[in-house]
Amino acid sequence: MPSASTGAPTTMGALSSPSPEPTSSRLAPGVPGYRRMSFALFTAGVATFALLYSTQALLPAVSDDFGVTASAASWTVSAATGALALCVLPLSALSERFGRVRLMTVSLVVATVLGLLVPFAPGPEWLVALRAVQGAALAGIPASAMAYLAEEVRPKALVAAIGLFVAGNSIGGMSGRIVTGWVAQLWGWRAALAAVGLMAVVCTVAFRLLLPKARNFTPGSLNPSALARTVRGHLSDPLLMRLYGIGALFMTVFGAVYTVIGYRLVGAPFSLPQGVVGSVFLVYLVGTVSSAAAGRLVGRLGRRGALYLAVGTTTAGLLLSLADSLTAVLLGLVLITAGFFAGHAVASSSVSRTATTGRAQASALYQSAYYLGSSAGGTLGAVAFHSGGWAGTVLLGLLAVLGVVSITLYGSYAARARERRPVLSAAAVRH
Repeated sequence: MPSASTGAPTTMGALSSPSPEPTSSRLAPGVPGYRRMSFALFTAGVATFALLYSTQALLPAVSDDFGVTASAASWTVSAATGALALCVLPLSALSERFGRVRLMTVSLVVATVLGLLVPFAPGPEWLVALRAVQGAALAGIPASAMAYLAEEVRPKALVAAIGLFVAGNSIGGMSGRIVTGWVAQLWGWRAALAAVGLMAVVCTVAFRLLLPKARNFTPGSLNPSALARTVRGHLSDPLLMRLYGIGALFMTVFGAVYTVIGYRLVGAPFSLPQGVVGSVFLVYLVGTVSSAAAGRLVGRLGRRGALYLAVGTTTAGLLLSLADSLTAVLLGLVLITAGFFAGHAVASSSVSRTATTGRAQASALYQSAYYLGSSAGGTLGAVAFHSGGWAGTVLLGLLAVLGVVSITLYGSYAARARERRPVLSAAAVRH
């Protein structure tokens, strides 16, 4: 997917982009500080996904303990992702004023403290409410991290750097679910959530100690009208809007599948114990590899080619998961996970490359769409499972994948149309 200007108006103060920083001041592989930065953001990604989806593998246990349906229990995930989606844009504006590093640090600390309180929720309403506040706190991390990378990393290394951050997400999602699965089997779901909170404490400390100071950030004053102009500019850019739609649809698939898979595996014909169900999330390691390899995929296939490969892989995984064979279901999850993380890494890095002004807001809008897709996928996936079983959830995923294909095909058509216009104009002048 080609890079292009957003067409957003240049704004003053916090929402304007400074003149391009000298390449020598930016980080890249081999430059001092690059490894520390990569590992710091990796740990932030681990903490973010571990906390954000901490209840997902525990939904059957939560349903049993509180006596609620799968759809009701799924709100412990959807409330967190939905609150993150709503708060990521205003918090990204704060990052323009107070700095990416400061906002990410505060967000991690608050979310971690809440993670230590969530296990004590007395009922499902309290659990959903605490999870919503936790999701809002986590909103400061994704858009700030993308903007930090866009400012501090050399353009040629940006896709790989974002891929490593996304890889941290996959490790966090995997480790959080595995830990909660086994701890819940031994001591219950409340102890499992406490274990995730303690893991987040370690990640938060490592992040703060390792992340290098921002060298290319220029603070500015908060300006609501400038924020509105920048957001309107991004929302009027066709390429950015397509990338936002792609991120939302990919996450709809992923949210639906991983919200419901626990219910399928603990039921017939598999009847797996909670600890084994948690271990199924080892397939997230595939996402770590595919997201980190996104840069190489784009280099070989181009951005649209990499997206088509991600779509094909996800579709194959959805269809394979329909079989009543544990081996087939696990292989299907592997393909779904690989396709999702590759597609997400390509789309999110394309946003960072495309936006020439208001980078934090461009990334924030992507994250809003992405997590709204997660919230919708979790809720709709549970409803589809309740209505039509696993086949209903797969159908929802296939419809979302079809949406990604449609958007990407339209983008290809629009790009070819733009390329033909100068030729047609020149021919008209000659005649």
